[in-house]
Amino acid sequence: MFLENSRYFSVKTLEATVNRGRKVTAIVLRRLPYAAGTLVTAKGNDRLDIIAQLKYGDSTKFWHIADANTELEANKLVEQRPQDPHERNIIVPEN
Repeated sequence: MFLENSRYFSVKTLEATVNRGRKVTAIVLRRLPYAAGTLVTAKGNDRLDIIAQLKYGDSTKFWHIADANTELEANKLVEQRPQDPHERNIIVPEN
């Protein structure tokens, strides 16, 4: 159902019946493990896929960084915020 490099690849799925007997497949909520890593300052136009490419040699592993920071929407980790428009500290895990 998911590609091997997806954060959802090994997550269990379940089938549910919704309106008018229609069946849907959903993923089970996954727990985020603690991830030790390096504190990195994201500035300006930084992007998680570029950080992942530099750190892991694979831009599709951006979700490792999102998970380490418990962010469901990965891009929110690097977007500019009114209270700190130029940078944000994020954890980049070792693996």
